[in-house]
Amino acid sequence: MNVLVIGGAGYIGSHIVYELIDNGHSVTVLDNLSTGLKENVCPGADLVIGDMQDLTLVQNLLSGKKNRKFDSVFHFAALKAAGESMTEPKKYTHNNTIATLNLLNVLLENDIKNFVFSSSAATYGSPEYLPIDESHPNKPINYYGYTKLAIEQTLAWYSQLKGLRYAALRYFNAAGYDIEGRIRGKEQNPANLLPIVMEVAAGDRNTMQIYGKNYPTRDGTCIRDYIHVKDLATAHVKAMEFLRDKNEDLVLNLATGQGFTVLEVIKEVEKVVGFPINYEITSRREGDPAELVAASSLAREKIDWKAQYSDLNTLVKSMWKIYRT
Repeated sequence: MNVLVIGGAGYIGSHIVYELIDNGHSVTVLDNLSTGLKENVCPGADLVIGDMQDLTLVQNLLSGKKNRKFDSVFHFAALKAAGESMTEPKKYTHNNTIATLNLLNVLLENDIKNFVFSSSAATYGSPEYLPIDESHPNKPINYYGYTKLAIEQTLAWYSQLKGLRYAALRYFNAAGYDIEGRIRGKEQNPANLLPIVMEVAAGDRNTMQIYGKNYPTRDGTCIRDYIHVKDLATAHVKAMEFLRDKNEDLVLNLATGQGFTVLEVIKEVEKVVGFPINYEITSRREGDPAELVAASSLAREKIDWKAQYSDLNTLVKSMWKIYRT
């Protein structure tokens, strides 16, 4: 298939591009390089530097005027800082909602009806039960999560009204790096635990904070479900091919169902790197649930997907290969 990956120079998008090309698909990347890195784009892909909010560019690209006629579009170009979304909602409205709605309309205008959407566990909000499955209520507790849910709801309507086929893939804590070491540019301004621990280990940070040690968990720190980006990439390609072959929409969790505490993650990093990680305990952050783990049995059923590289040791080792250099 001929595929457009929007945000394909970013941390997750760049891994998906390699996976697509490894599976024989032709790929064009559209990225404004605000957080993505040109060095992480697979040499086998065509790179168009530009912003998804540039509607003229998007229209020209998707209309085939540049000799590209796409069978499928992947979208990884959202802003994703939950805290920032609460203080700068206008920014998130324009990028995550308005630009994506414009993109969907251009897709339909050009008869492109295969769309893979990078969604988020943030659509669920605070867990009402564990593990979280796809039937869990969607009650986002930050504006970022709301923007993802709003697009998912629009996708469901466009599927019903216009025949758009979509996969909304909700994942939890993406981590790790390309198993073959082809992607070496580090994630820019990370907000997630594992890259922050890696920055401390590499000397890019002096210390890190653990937000609370009095949660009702086995060591008092929060529990999260981590997924290797290689496993995410495999699922995205399988989802795209499912849309093509089955003509049926997908809303899937991508997770392992196994959670690790913050301290367990730090201890695993210490074991791999061979020295202690400097951290300090601070107060809890508002809105942080004690535990977040997810069920992915529906992904196994629908697209024959199961995480293969998401054990904690593999996650940490694949990241340390990048951060230690």
